[in-house]
Amino acid sequence: MQAHKKALERRSRTDRRRPPPTPMIDELCVALERGEIEILFQPQFACADGALVGAEALARWQHPQRGRIGGEALFALAARAGMVERLSHHIAGLALGTAGNWPVPLRLSLNVTAADVAAGDFAEVIAGAVAEAGFPPEHLTLEITEQVLLADLDRTAERLHRLAELGIRIALDDFGAGFCNFRYLKRLPLHALKLDRSMVDGIVDDPRDLEVLRGIVTMAKALGLAIVAEGVEDEPHRAAVAHEGCDSWQGFLGSPPISAAEFAKLIGS
Repeated sequence: MQAHKKALERRSRTDRRRPPPTPMIDELCVALERGEIEILFQPQFACADGALVGAEALARWQHPQRGRIGGEALFALAARAGMVERLSHHIAGLALGTAGNWPVPLRLSLNVTAADVAAGDFAEVIAGAVAEAGFPPEHLTLEITEQVLLADLDRTAERLHRLAELGIRIALDDFGAGFCNFRYLKRLPLHALKLDRSMVDGIVDDPRDLEVLRGIVTMAKALGLAIVAEGVEDEPHRAAVAHEGCDSWQGFLGSPPISAAEFAKLIGS
């Protein structure tokens, strides 16, 4: 725990080197201090029987003048303020703390940014946050995108291996949206591939899209990787990903991102 506190102190010193404040940056600082950054949870369902198996944590900021600011815009603002790591840790702490109170064991997925991985204490901070929340590490999945891997694959692989040794699962997010560098599959301690919605959209109407999906599923199964289909918005697509061997899915067919209270009701329903 002491090492975890030291890591947070180092991050605090980094935050103080951020550029001169702007009104929005000042407001973001205040929102973080006041706990105004909300965590929404998008449910994930098993393809086999439709059971609720987990959720992806997503950050939202309900700005009093600008309305709801989504995760992408929120992290872009944090990047300009030099506050990405601080924001990521805030989100992880809130999400893990909430998930630690779920009445049944479900998986929690957290997105990892390039700034998170670049921090030398990345693995230490994640491990500390999991321990502090009392959340089972084997129920946590870290979702990484290709952008996270571009800077330094060797360094990223080493830090992810350290977390995988604790039981934390690693998923390659947005698979199919970038270059699909198969080197990642060889170097990283992956447990799952999360298909970008662009890989799912055409599978009902386009035979070529369906064959691509089949090829990915076959490869993933040969490597012992689970497949999560993202962006499932209607029953034909849900039935298709289930038939082709995907393990779980998320999308507006099941539920949009919902508040922690709404997700708790869904667990109990």
